[in-house]
Amino acid sequence: MKIISKNIRHLRGLKELSQERLADDLKVTRSRIGSYEENRSSPTLEFLIDFSNYFKIPIDILLKNDLTKTNDVSFIEIGSKRVLFPITVDSENENLIEVVSAKTSAGYLLGYDDPEYIEQLEKIKLPFLPTGKHRAFPIKGDSMLPMKDGSYVVAEFVENIIDIKNGTSYIVVTKNDGMTYKRVYSQIEEKRSLLLKPDNREYQSYEVPLEEVLELWKFTCSINTQEYEEHELKLSSIMQMFNGLGVELKQLKKLVK
Repeated sequence: MKIISKNIRHLRGLKELSQERLADDLKVTRSRIGSYEENRSSPTLEFLIDFSNYFKIPIDILLKNDLTKTNDVSFIEIGSKRVLFPITVDSENENLIEVVSAKTSAGYLLGYDDPEYIEQLEKIKLPFLPTGKHRAFPIKGDSMLPMKDGSYVVAEFVENIIDIKNGTSYIVVTKNDGMTYKRVYSQIEEKRSLLLKPDNREYQSYEVPLEEVLELWKFTCSINTQEYEEHELKLSSIMQMFNGLGVELKQLKKLVK
């Protein structure tokens, strides 16, 4: 059976639509839907366009990808055309997350909306994750101590940018800078921008215009690939305490003087 035939049947089933109901919505006959699902005829271009608009899934994904491996139809729209693949599951119906390795991260800016790029990413299972679409991203540099270079942040996709929680850390994907991991503060109403702030005070905060933001992923958990030294743990504890209290080092200096 062709992929498109399986996809038509699967997506209709996920929405719990009868062939007759789908046919009525798309203004075609029920027998025509049955013919496409049973691979007795090929869908016309006009039908594919209508079906694509109905399910809000691009035609190239319908034709090239086996969607029967997905367990929902919550494809996320990014802009007018791009979509994020839905949650994928393994043979035991457990959710899988894609891992953007350090090697594949170089191509993420070009491939984040490319089904073939996403499909070739390694996948892992983390049973303790909350519901939602998650992805693992590599951390580079030391701007977000105690997160070490080479660690991974597992984050949940943010569907609506206005849902940002100020002071929470996010993976931000932008047109010019690619991926970065920072604490984010909304300046949407005042400046139509986001303020990205590193935990390491040696680095400066900076603003990103809203139109440059391609994706936003909220921190869920982290995976460290290196062991911490004893002195690093002590430093990390101190930094976390200051960040939690909202105390700036320069304010402490004033108190000492």
